[in-house]
Amino acid sequence: MREIRNPFVDVPGYVCFGCSPANAAGLRMSFAEDGEEIVSEWSPEAHFAGYGSILHGGIQATLHDEIASWVVFVKLSTAGFTERLEMDYRNPVRVDAGAIVLRSRLERTEGNKAFIRTRLLDGKGKLGSESLAVYFTLPPHIARRKLAFPGSTNAFFEEG
Repeated sequence: MREIRNPFVDVPGYVCFGCSPANAAGLRMSFAEDGEEIVSEWSPEAHFAGYGSILHGGIQATLHDEIASWVVFVKLSTAGFTERLEMDYRNPVRVDAGAIVLRSRLERTEGNKAFIRTRLLDGKGKLGSESLAVYFTLPPHIARRKLAFPGSTNAFFEEG
């Protein structure tokens, strides 16, 4: 598994709720590449709970959506927009039961659409939720100009 670095941290105004390490109210997700999958280990905080100590479903959806965008960045070497996100909530995910692991992979592309499957495993390794995200991907030259995409998948990995 190799760590993915966040090349957006120096972009002025970058405060992404999902992945900006500088957004104190956000999720501050980080990512790694494990073969064909993008992986994120994320430790939930109590304020992300809905009822009781169960991770809020909207936060789960955001985690799924965010990691899917990193699949687009790293595996397709471009950026895009969420067109659709289908969520299946399988089991309660407790915020007090340890780190959550998300695993996401490109299922297929059709033209400029990327279909991405993600699984969220709770702190005990049990499936909490799964999703299918459909991303509308941009041509790389437009992603660079409009979305500050760094222009190369190499920007996501340390040299050497």
